Amino acid sequence: MKRVILITGGERSGKSSYSETLALSMSNNPVYIATAHIWDEEFKERVRLHQQRRGPQWTNIEEETQLSNCKIENRCAVVDCITLWLTNIIQPLLKNDTFDVNQALEIAKKELDSFLNQDATFIIVTNEIGSGGVSSNPMQRRFTDLQGWVNQFIAERADEVILMVSGIAVKIKEKK
Repeated sequence: MKRVILITGGERSGKSSYSETLALSMSNNPVYIATAHIWDEEFKERVRLHQQRRGPQWTNIEEETQLSNCKIENRCAVVDCITLWLTNIIQPLLKNDTFDVNQALEIAKKELDSFLNQDATFIIVTNEIGSGGVSSNPMQRRFTDLQGWVNQFIAERADEVILMVSGIAVKIKEKK
């Protein structure tokens, strides 16, 4: 049975470890879909630590943009994370340090609709980057808009939405 769970919160709020624990409570062999592009050595080390934390029961898939290529029918999968995925989506759209937010949003919605059209359990990790102040950087403001609209798009389709605050899971949406 299809189920969508959105895990959101700030950086280092416990989203990834919570989503992994949740997936393991639902499946003995969950899938981990990593959307990260390795930009530098520090980020490479973060990825290594995430991989080390997960055990051999995980099926790992690395997919930076085309989530719909991940066939997870009848599986439980953690997608970590939407913020990095959106960063990868806008890269080919960048022109003169800007991008068309509406174009990126349409690409993201189409890809998510295709991906979520599987009978699977999706545990989707994202960031609440719009919770802070308004950036003085126009590109960052556009990305915050994109992230917020994609988060709303996923939350609307989600059966559950969980906000992570200081390692504490706060359920903010639950389908009856």
